[in-house]
Amino acid sequence: MKSKLKPEPPQLLSFFLILYLFLLPCSSSSTNNAPNTITHQFKEAPQFYNSPNCPSINNNNNMDRALCYEDSVHVAMTLDTTYIRGSMAAILSVLQHSSCPQNIFFHFVYSSNKPLLHSTIANSFPYLKFQVYSFDDSIVSGLISTSIRSALDCPLNYARSYLANLLPLCVQRVVYLDSDLILVDDITKLSQTPLGKNSVLAAPEYCNANFTSYFTPSFWSNPSLSLTFADRKPCYFNTGVMVIDLARWREGDYTTKIEEWMELQKRMRIYELGSLPPFLLVFAGNIVPVDHRWNQHGLGGDNFRGLCRELHPGPVSLLHWSGKGKPWVRLDANRPCPLDALWAPYDLLKTPFSLDS
Repeated sequence: MKSKLKPEPPQLLSFFLILYLFLLPCSSSSTNNAPNTITHQFKEAPQFYNSPNCPSINNNNNMDRALCYEDSVHVAMTLDTTYIRGSMAAILSVLQHSSCPQNIFFHFVYSSNKPLLHSTIANSFPYLKFQVYSFDDSIVSGLISTSIRSALDCPLNYARSYLANLLPLCVQRVVYLDSDLILVDDITKLSQTPLGKNSVLAAPEYCNANFTSYFTPSFWSNPSLSLTFADRKPCYFNTGVMVIDLARWREGDYTTKIEEWMELQKRMRIYELGSLPPFLLVFAGNIVPVDHRWNQHGLGGDNFRGLCRELHPGPVSLLHWSGKGKPWVRLDANRPCPLDALWAPYDLLKTPFSLDS
């Protein structure tokens, strides 16, 4: 499907690409005026059941057994009050399209408002297998450098770099998902992406993007830094959808590797975009590429209000509203983009017209 947007000069395209691809959810705990309560109420989601071919992990509904069972599919997400509505829709979409929804175990990372977030999830998904994990903002706050937008500087955006430290050792593989997306396919297919003998993570990668624009001229002009990519073909990948081998991550201590680049960024500015560049520095060119259908990203547009994007050509398994525009905000304002209609059926928000209000 061709975009109806007017073409822009190449330098503007690179700038706008940066803006709309990488704007990530911000934790309410790190925003001075963000709410510390959830003002919305949510409906209870329907329960979905395994197909007859699924291995059973439901004996006595044992949570510990499900947590460490080899056939469980593990999904990690961050939770905050600002983006909880998107998270609820994402969870519902995962369960609805899974062939083995009862075998999915969710891992939610939060930095504040645990009782509120926990009860919100438990009330809408009373059958859900999940655990919550506290992320201490102070672990990373001293490493964060200011970026092109304050939302990128929220400590919870960096929690994905610490999943191997937060999740139990028996969890060896996890699918990380942002809160502003929905799945329309079975997440088990994504979870089972072969990682080969050595790869730590898999994600859709985009080798047609201008990779040099993700780092500053100071980075590229310093041979000791730019040689980081000398022996690999680096391609951009969106960190909002990743399959991560946590066992290999722990073995390679990749959290420390990411932190080392963040420490260097504090001394000399080598990038502008929050939590993404350290991931690219460590992993770009060394990941397993996943079909683009698993991250139809950029649907939130760029940094301009009201800008609508169309789908990229090809099939769709996951729609991702990365960018400034979130579908629930545009729907509430009665200014939706056409693709927001695909998100709406997964919205669990109670309205005055809801049958169970």
